[in-house]
Amino acid sequence: MPTNPVLVVHGGAWAIPDEMVEAHLNGVRNAAAAGWRALERGGSALDAVEEAVVVLEDDETFDAGRGSFLNRDGKVQLDAFIMDGATLRGGGVGCVERLRNPVRAARKILSGSPHVYFVAEGAERFAAEHGITLCRNEDLVIPREVERLREYQAQDSSHGNDLFAPTISHDTVGAVALDRDGNIAASTSTGGTLNKAPGRLGDSSLIGCGCYADNLSAASSTTGWGEPIMKLVLAKWAADRVESGSRPEWVAQEAMNYLKQRLNGHGGIILLDAQGRFGIAHNTPRMAWALHTVQKQEAGITRNG
Repeated sequence: MPTNPVLVVHGGAWAIPDEMVEAHLNGVRNAAAAGWRALERGGSALDAVEEAVVVLEDDETFDAGRGSFLNRDGKVQLDAFIMDGATLRGGGVGCVERLRNPVRAARKILSGSPHVYFVAEGAERFAAEHGITLCRNEDLVIPREVERLREYQAQDSSHGNDLFAPTISHDTVGAVALDRDGNIAASTSTGGTLNKAPGRLGDSSLIGCGCYADNLSAASSTTGWGEPIMKLVLAKWAADRVESGSRPEWVAQEAMNYLKQRLNGHGGIILLDAQGRFGIAHNTPRMAWALHTVQKQEAGITRNG
């Protein structure tokens, strides 16, 4: 008997300013629509999360793909991961500078390589060898981010110049999906943090940290301050609690409480199990998300507090 598909996407958890709310809502709606089209055509959960994330990578509103934060050297360095809950196969890229859609390369790694992870030039070479056109790094840089980096670097660090403050954008993007065959998948993509050291990897592309999927537990994608999320292996932590019997909506909030209490971390999470139950939670001022099921489609910028 076919399963009713479910798709959830997020566009980052932080203090989204009022003037950016509509752009975030439009972005997550467009991503959810793209992912849902894949599911309606009979595509897999993997297809759905890939297509949803591509839309978010192409949207300059978010910190993924073109328009991402610049690192300390003024370059875009991107990370992405995708995982199949049916087989536990995953594909990830880190610190890539010439891929417009790193999630496409991640999917190629999942399906066409015995490995799970490629970084930097090796990842770009793998992508090119598998039919993905490379771009110039300059093609990923936009004037807004050049100015943002200039302003940030001009500040005096003694005046609270906190790289990881929730007021600084954490527009990492992600998606989780359940397809009609009852399989789940997850993907996360990011440009990382503003002014990050060249070569720095965040949680987004690390299996079990920013992304995880297992049909026996749950599919999860996180966003926020990467270092605490990595230390807690938060996506896998949440999935394990679903496997132990807790409902995803409870676990999502529990994960955010754990992140805050244990390491004073902030961020957000989307969580989905193979029964179609889902959770969306964050401990930042706002988070952008969208949901699509057979019964309904909605998008929101939820407030916290």
